[in-house]
Amino acid sequence: MIPCAASQGRTVAQAQRLWDKGEALDPEVLAYTVGEDYRIDRLLVEEDCWGSLAHSQMLMEQGLISADDRAAIAGGLRDTLAAHRAGEFEIRPEEEDVHTAIEGRLVSGLGDAGRRLHTGRSRNDQVQVDVRLFARRRLLDVAEAASALASALLELAEREQETLFPGYTHLRQAMPATIGLWAAGHAEGIEEDLESLLDAYRALDRCPLGSAAGFGVPLPLNRRRTAELLGFTRLQVNAQNVQTSRGKLEANALFAVTLLGQDLSSLAWDLLLYSSPEFGFVHLPGNVATGSSIMPQKRNPDVLELTRANAAVLQSCLDRVLMVAGRLPSSYHRDYQLTKAPLLEGLPLARAMTRAMELTVKGLRIDRERCREQLAPEAFATHRALDLVQEGVPFREAYRKVGLELSEGGLPTDRPLAELYQSEGSAGDLRLEDAKARLAALAERTAAARGALDACLVALEEQP
Repeated sequence: MIPCAASQGRTVAQAQRLWDKGEALDPEVLAYTVGEDYRIDRLLVEEDCWGSLAHSQMLMEQGLISADDRAAIAGGLRDTLAAHRAGEFEIRPEEEDVHTAIEGRLVSGLGDAGRRLHTGRSRNDQVQVDVRLFARRRLLDVAEAASALASALLELAEREQETLFPGYTHLRQAMPATIGLWAAGHAEGIEEDLESLLDAYRALDRCPLGSAAGFGVPLPLNRRRTAELLGFTRLQVNAQNVQTSRGKLEANALFAVTLLGQDLSSLAWDLLLYSSPEFGFVHLPGNVATGSSIMPQKRNPDVLELTRANAAVLQSCLDRVLMVAGRLPSSYHRDYQLTKAPLLEGLPLARAMTRAMELTVKGLRIDRERCREQLAPEAFATHRALDLVQEGVPFREAYRKVGLELSEGGLPTDRPLAELYQSEGSAGDLRLEDAKARLAALAERTAAARGALDACLVALEEQP
């Protein structure tokens, strides 16, 4: 067993940087080029260990390292995973990144066996596989949260499908709507986002390992074997394209969560308005409201305001990746280092936002009486005009006639919902069972992807 990093007392020489040729690097240059990688790479320890477990297994099967070395490496990687999960593994600034820290730990504990792990591999393809594993797992986290939120919205729509309230355009009352229509509409938007998340997951289902620095290596690597071990169903074949595509696949994932973030922001905005005393349609659950340090009466909807703001943060993550990756020639450039942090920030943030909105929606209380009494007679103007159309009046004449009626004293508002809306997808025909079926199919796809990926990663850790 390798002792944990905290107890090893590794010196800078013992944890030599993988590119070090013996010439000292200016400390300010080191700090500038490393940046925050040594901090943010803590999120990639598991992924880096899994990638190395697969790589070392393939090297052994190809006769490039011995079975004894493979067993020692695998044992060291499992010890590293255990130390990380116990909070006992750290990455120091002078180690630069997760790759150097883990390899240094293996070399310190295993000697030459640890030095053989990097055979046929570059940090370029190593970080690519780490990032893709991270993104695939976190996209599934977001997809699961999105599915739960959409389900909560559909439950709300079913409970309140006949609760009339004002529908708005331009923040002005437009036509009668129902809470059911509103909630089911947001659910369908989240469902569309869920499709985008799963599409992004599939786009990331290409294994980059074995491409090295973008040119391949003069060794008989079995790239398809490492892909299989890591749960990838496809190989990203061209070695140069692996490096040139860095940023593109990250942007794909961030675009999917940015679209989700926009829908979450819209939902949060609605709830901010509808829960205000001036509207009063909904009451937020007490477990998501905060307070004021000076005004005792305040119950602040911080969770909604932060969701609205964090939608912009998600978009900024996407913008950072696009602005870095979209200005480079082909092959690898150090600029790509700056595409990693936005992904590691954006995907967990998207899940947290989605979970917060699910908790909020589940606890909403609808004031049905307030919803109905706030519905102004003018909101029924379009219905009155279409009534006249069905009596044979041309629409433009009916439109003008209803305008005159409004100026003379309003319109009747006591019509039943079945008369107000009949078209598919309207308040009178929400097709909730269809929506539930679509959501169930997407949830099943998500669960299948999770099961397949987790099975591969568990098998890697358990492999002798």
